[in-house]
Amino acid sequence: MPMLSINPATGQTLQSFPTWQAGEIDAALHQAESAQAGWAALSFDQRAGFMRNLAQVFRQRSEEYAHLITEEMGKLLREAKAEVEKCAIGCEHYADHAQSYLRDELIASDASRSLVVYQPLGVVLCIMPWNFPFWQLIRAAAPALMAGNTVVLKHASNVPRCALALEEAFRQAGFPANTFRTLMISAAQAEEVIADRRIAAVTLTGSSAAGRRVAAIAGQHLKKCVLELGGSDPFIVLDDADIEVTAQQALVARLQNMGQSCVAAKRFILSDVIAHSFVEQLKALIGQLRSGDPKDETTCIAPMAREDLRADLHAQVERSVAAGAQRVIGGAFIGTQGAYYAPAILDHVQPGMAAFDEELFGPVAAIVRVNNDEEAIRLANQTHFGLGGSVWTRDAARGEALARRIHAGCTFVNGIVKSDPRLPFSGVKESGYGRELSYHGIREFVNIKTVWIK
Repeated sequence: MPMLSINPATGQTLQSFPTWQAGEIDAALHQAESAQAGWAALSFDQRAGFMRNLAQVFRQRSEEYAHLITEEMGKLLREAKAEVEKCAIGCEHYADHAQSYLRDELIASDASRSLVVYQPLGVVLCIMPWNFPFWQLIRAAAPALMAGNTVVLKHASNVPRCALALEEAFRQAGFPANTFRTLMISAAQAEEVIADRRIAAVTLTGSSAAGRRVAAIAGQHLKKCVLELGGSDPFIVLDDADIEVTAQQALVARLQNMGQSCVAAKRFILSDVIAHSFVEQLKALIGQLRSGDPKDETTCIAPMAREDLRADLHAQVERSVAAGAQRVIGGAFIGTQGAYYAPAILDHVQPGMAAFDEELFGPVAAIVRVNNDEEAIRLANQTHFGLGGSVWTRDAARGEALARRIHAGCTFVNGIVKSDPRLPFSGVKESGYGRELSYHGIREFVNIKTVWIK
């Protein structure tokens, strides 16, 4: 079945790509495996030079890449430009810090000299999603490559042009041939690639269901894997929060990338004292937004990435309303062309409703009202997910105390959850395991090896 590049703002098919045959896959894996020893033999400084070149390519072609991202998955052009810049920053971070992150560690023991060294595993398979089609790949590939691995990419089927553009960017940056390859393959073919002896490890960003499948296959073949999966992040607003400022931040936290982010705020857990005021402020802010061409700088509401995703989200809204949630604003299709959806607020959401129990991967805010901090934490943790979370308060110490109690891979106080190359990122529970970014991320795909000498 071909991979289709479809503009979600218009529904127009931009390009079609055939999936590879078995011989093409075999050749690409052979080439990536053959290239790995030579790549690993380079010094950190040499690998860093290529990585800095890649950062320069991203900046030089930022406008082109941003338009490509917007055309293929629909995000606002200004958000796409920010994504490309983040890729450049990520490349520079690992160019600057990979050597120190993987420096030999001398350990006192019964040996004359004993140390821990970090050595590459081989070929790493990256299975990446469509929502941040450049950044998701770079945050996995940059550390894997700087550690001395080679990388092959299986991208989401609806962003094939982004996948090919990434491979071309690595070529333009001068990376040795086959150090990075894009595989034009289906999900079923990806399962076969995971099992291939030439793949040493796999990293996936995707749904919990996809994570289970990848983990099962990787486990069957004793392959290391890192999983960054779905989320239902709590956004806890305490009774002392600055409501005007917090509502403005909530708008960004929920609607960035049209809510199509694992770490977007999804469940807004509000103290009863401020709940009415907060909902009214958020409603007013949403009411001011206009939909339109995502390339237009005045547009605030972009299309969702696919029409089937919009339909799934709307079904969750309808089931939640039928179960007793109150629709405050939005929650309907916009226009007759493209995958546009009116940002929605659902109030009085409770456990047992789709808006509470399931991940809302789109522009819908679920409002949960609570009486006190203890109830806020209990409901924040009453989820299968554990990716991120935030607490909003004028009392930073109170906020930190609560943030430490949220079951998640990262928690923020008075800030929107985001990824940062300097800090580890990923989740717990059904949000996955392993870590990306920081020194934790680069150490996921190395052999942490003891060397004992006497």
